[in-house]
Amino acid sequence: MANILEIADLKRIAKRKVPKLFFDYADSGSWTEGTYRANESDFHKLMLRQKIAVDMTNRSLKSSMIGQDVEMPFAMAPTGLTGMQCADGEIKAAKACEAAGIPFTLSTMSICSIEDIAEHTTKPFWFQLYVMKDRDFIARLIARAKAVGCSALVLTFDLQILGQRHKDLRNGLSAPPKLTPKHIWQMAQCPQWCLGMAGTKRHEFGNIVGHVSGVDDMSSLGMWTAQQFDPQLSWDDIQWIKELWGGPLILKGILDPEDALKAAESGADALIVSNHGGRQLDGARSSIAALAEIVDLVGDKIEVHMDGGIRSGQDVLKALCLGAKGVYLGRPFLYGLGADGQAGVTKAIEIIRNELDVTMALCGERNVTDLGRHNIDKHSELVKQYEIQLG
Repeated sequence: MANILEIADLKRIAKRKVPKLFFDYADSGSWTEGTYRANESDFHKLMLRQKIAVDMTNRSLKSSMIGQDVEMPFAMAPTGLTGMQCADGEIKAAKACEAAGIPFTLSTMSICSIEDIAEHTTKPFWFQLYVMKDRDFIARLIARAKAVGCSALVLTFDLQILGQRHKDLRNGLSAPPKLTPKHIWQMAQCPQWCLGMAGTKRHEFGNIVGHVSGVDDMSSLGMWTAQQFDPQLSWDDIQWIKELWGGPLILKGILDPEDALKAAESGADALIVSNHGGRQLDGARSSIAALAEIVDLVGDKIEVHMDGGIRSGQDVLKALCLGAKGVYLGRPFLYGLGADGQAGVTKAIEIIRNELDVTMALCGERNVTDLGRHNIDKHSELVKQYEIQLG
């Protein structure tokens, strides 16, 4: 992959190698996709201060997230259907993250199960939880995450109902895909993907199928899932989850300052400023636009992380400068996975790491923990638009 220089290169390859319905699932937002696009484009509204004639030797990207040491201050975001970007995708991504020394977060809606990841890795990973109406199932799911030694629980709070994603509806998305003529044609264009899928037994939602009474195939799973996302989920549920879990808890999906205050009061260890990758409320602010206000409001009460729109190491640096203690990458890893499996995820990590390292040096910093708003140019459009205080 010598000619792969940026995440966009991995995206182009993945688009060619992954069947359209699954590539579109990873690369789409809700309704008009306005928030999905803003997540990425708003990073370009932040300019950096270039510093010269400073000592750039002995640089370090090491940091910590929720008290856990990381080689770089970013983690893999929880992404559903990762195992449909390539066969055994979650396992491959987890192994790449482990080798790089960064957290891997497994989604509830993964193809590979919690136990699959534990079997193929040697270090603790994080688990992301969707709260379903079936609380007995949720209790068992948390117990399974504890049993394999997951070191953090990421509670996604912004998916009580599903935002409409036009591409998924038009593609007739399912896992495994229905063998319609359209889907057969799409898969026929991706022979390497087909060979991989033929060689694995993992084609369904591994955390759910076989673990819920009456759900033992994709037909019954579809009916169960459609009824299970809980529109009555509330802040009161956090205490119940905290008691069951008993470990580090991260709340994902915070975009509004009032919600940030509630998150800080909930007893969670961290919150993630996120709009679900632009896949829920179209028309909401981008994550990077919301970050500074939330950091200023609750950053001294709870650790603040950020997710959404990251496509480069420079994006990671900008989020850190605005106060995020950690950043999550979703689509960059999925593009890498679709392009070349585990090696593609490793390449995505290398690209982000190298861009972050060089950008940090050109900003006159040697340690990633020293980044701050002093590295942001006061003339930046986003700074003016949201009256961000640079200090």
